[in-house]
Order: sequence, then structure tokens, then C-alpha cells
Amino acid sequence: MKKSLSGLALVLCAHFAAPLSFASPFSESYAAYQQALAGQDKAQVALTAAKAYELGQGYFESDSIDLVNLELNLATALQDSGETQAAHEHFNNVIQVYRKHFGRDAIELVDPLIGAAQTMAASREKVDLFKQAIAIAEDADKPLLLAEVKMLTFHGLASTHFYTREIRDEALEAYEIYRQEMPADAMARLKATYYVGMIKAAEKKYDKAVPLLEEVIKQFSVLDFSHPYKLAAHARLVEIYEAEGESDKSTQHCVAIGSMKPWSDEQEQAPLYREAPKYPISYARDRREGWTQMSFTVDEQGFVRDPVVLASEGGQQFTRESLKAIKRWRYAPKFVDGKPVPAEVSVQLEYKVN
Repeated sequence: MKKSLSGLALVLCAHFAAPLSFASPFSESYAAYQQALAGQDKAQVALTAAKAYELGQGYFESDSIDLVNLELNLATALQDSGETQAAHEHFNNVIQVYRKHFGRDAIELVDPLIGAAQTMAASREKVDLFKQAIAIAEDADKPLLLAEVKMLTFHGLASTHFYTREIRDEALEAYEIYRQEMPADAMARLKATYYVGMIKAAEKKYDKAVPLLEEVIKQFSVLDFSHPYKLAAHARLVEIYEAEGESDKSTQHCVAIGSMKPWSDEQEQAPLYREAPKYPISYARDRREGWTQMSFTVDEQGFVRDPVVLASEGGQQFTRESLKAIKRWRYAPKFVDGKPVPAEVSVQLEYKVN
């Protein structure tokens, strides 16, 4: 997830464009950068930011704030265009100059610290950069900034081996801040609600996960389009209710997902909840492998009905276990003309000894 801070550099460096009342290569290049930024053209933003920074070196002192603000613009543009290594080097340069001008704990450091952390591989240094940004945000007494930095830290480390309970808690603390500072339908609060719900679901704390995910669905339901978070919340609730043996509660979410998806005649349905078939002990002991191919109907509520074995290999026990498992799967029902309809589905379950 890219950083989404307010862009301190854009605010800080805007002032030097005004005194250059006469046309110059630099003022023209900076104007081109601003135009590309407004147009949200990432490639053009990177090109114009690089040009403005290059020409800016002829107008400003090497360690001036004006020039380092241009460098921060360039670093951010490079990050957004996927050039992370070059972006990281520029973010580090900005950090050094900002510390010289503003001090080691200045709020101006938050943007480049986050940028530097996001543009490097998982490491202790990456963790430390995020923690430095959090510490500065805490001292700044700006709750929403602190919540944003905590969520960015969570996203930056959640999929790495540096993910710990402490990093998980950053998301929980961010959610509490948003809950106190923002209305229920604010996007930042909704995103935090979604991720905390997913965290609680992964920890099997379903009593806490369910109301959070239901809140996400409720708030996104007012939109006139299907938001990915709403779809994912429905899918996770299907998994939770099926795992708890409450198929009746998961049905409404199966149907909701079906109504959200643009169906085509060629589209294959994917299960929302599945249980792996049990590997027969005697077959596993003999290292026997095989497969079972089945067809069935997914009814209007997403239940599997009338499974039939089309073909199989390896033994009857594979067939028996496959039929047992498939009956517990749940799908989103197919919709035609706004109504759920039965649909035929086929799958093949593989049995392989690891």
C-alpha cells in the first residue's frame, strides 16, 4: 500500500514558485510538474519532477529547503511509478537535510521516513524507520496523523516476517483513534474497521470480527457501486459462519456476493467457503494418489445440491471423501435479471501425498 500522507513537500515547496515572476526554464518545469500532478499521470509526474529537481539545482543552494522539497517531490513520484530503489536514495537524502534544518524529531520528517521505509526490503532498518515516524507523530499531538502513520506501518510490515503483535496493535490503535475522531462513514475509519475485522477473524475472535465486518458492509451499502472491501467482508463472514456451523447466517452473505458480481454465461463460480476432503489414512500410508471429478448444482442460496461423480482415479475412498466435503462448500449464487438462479458447476479434487 502506497503512502497517503498529505504531502508536506508539496505545501512547503510551493512558495518559491511565486517569486519567479519572469519566465524561466525552472519555473516552466515546475509548472509542468504541477500540471502533471493535477492530471494524475504517474509517468509524466516522474519526468517533470526529475526535470524540476535538475533545474532547481541551478537556482538553489545544495542544502536549501527549497531544493530538498523538490527532491522529496521527485522521491514520491519515483515511488508512485515503481522506481523504488531510486526513490529510496532520494528519501534518505531528504531525511538528512531535514534533520539538519528542522531537528531530529521534526514533523517534517514523517513523509520522508515513511517513504524510505516503504521503498526498501523488509529489514530491521525498515521497522526502525516506521517506528521513528510513529514517535514523531505521537509527539506532534495530531491524532489523525498518528492514526495514518500507524496504519501505514501495519500495511508496510503485515506481510513480512517482522510482523509482530506490536505491529498488529498499531492497526488496532489507529482504529480506536479514527473511531473517536471521525464519523462512521469516513473512508479512513472504514478501512481501519475492515482491517481490524480481518485481524480478529484471523485470530478466530469471531465475536469481535463479526460486528466490525458487518459495520463495513453497512457503511459501504450506501454506495452506488460494489466496493472491494464490502465484497471481501461478505466473503469473510461466509467463512466465519460456516466455520461456526451457522449456514443460515452465511446464506445472506452468499446471496449478497452473488448480487454484486457481474455474471456471464461462461463465468465459472468459485467457492466462498470450502473444506478440504479427508485423506484416507490407508491410502496415505500406501502413498496412493488420485482425483475425483464432480458436477453439482449451486442453488439460489449458494448451497451445493445433487453432487454427481463424473470420473475418478485412485480408489472409492477418494470418491466418498470428495462427496462428503463438497456438500459443505458454499458459493455465491448466480444472478440472472437481478434474481438468484440455480447453476451447474464442476470441480476436480486432487489427492497428492506431500
